[in-house]
Amino acid sequence: MTPGSATEQPKQATAGSIEPRPRVHWLAYQQLLDSALPIGGFSHSFGLETLVQQERITSLGQLEAYIRGMLLQSWATGDAMVIKAAYQYMPQMAWQSLWDVDHMLHVARVSREARNGVQKMGRRLLQLAKAMHPDVSWKPLEEAAREGRCTLSHPVVHGWMSYLLGIPLAQAAEGYLYSCTVTCINSALRLMSIGQTEGQVLLARLIPAMAEAWAQAAHLAPEDAYMNTPAADLAMMQHETLYSRLFMS
Repeated sequence: MTPGSATEQPKQATAGSIEPRPRVHWLAYQQLLDSALPIGGFSHSFGLETLVQQERITSLGQLEAYIRGMLLQSWATGDAMVIKAAYQYMPQMAWQSLWDVDHMLHVARVSREARNGVQKMGRRLLQLAKAMHPDVSWKPLEEAAREGRCTLSHPVVHGWMSYLLGIPLAQAAEGYLYSCTVTCINSALRLMSIGQTEGQVLLARLIPAMAEAWAQAAHLAPEDAYMNTPAADLAMMQHETLYSRLFMS
């Protein structure tokens, strides 16, 4: 049986469970979605810089279409499933089942740039969240990362943190989609001839799309996660060969 297969039974802990805190004030969670959060999102364009340089994205409308595609075929059906896995397996302390889903999505990222970027953001988010919420139980996640059993990707840390802060699953998933969208728009502001007002108008227009993307993916089992964005994957792989780069590769 392959790791993370749909028929695999969760690996139960011998006793006990890890319980979420009473739900925090919504502003405490909003703080963790802030575009200024120092986890390195501003350093990565995840292929957008390539698409702009190749003139495949040159207008606000094309940028919106790109983000909608990522919401529907990557962020909701892929990353958000790692968050769902955290909510499904953490109450049972079924750690290996969670690590398997995280690993499955990690290796599904075909570009090294995407794997490294998402992993770096996850590590920085863990460091920051530990300092902000020291009463949350981080030990199983840290031990698994130290022993190489967990990739410590951005979505798995986001899911862990959101669950233990008492955030409902739908809000945690949509919050993650929001942070991905904001990061993408902020990258576009530095790459394209669009202004802050246009960026905020686009973000407002995309907020319903985040809820729709999660609603379409919410029925999936975590092990059925998938990403289907070949053009974006190719752009991420081509990024390191660009003549000039503003973002990390």
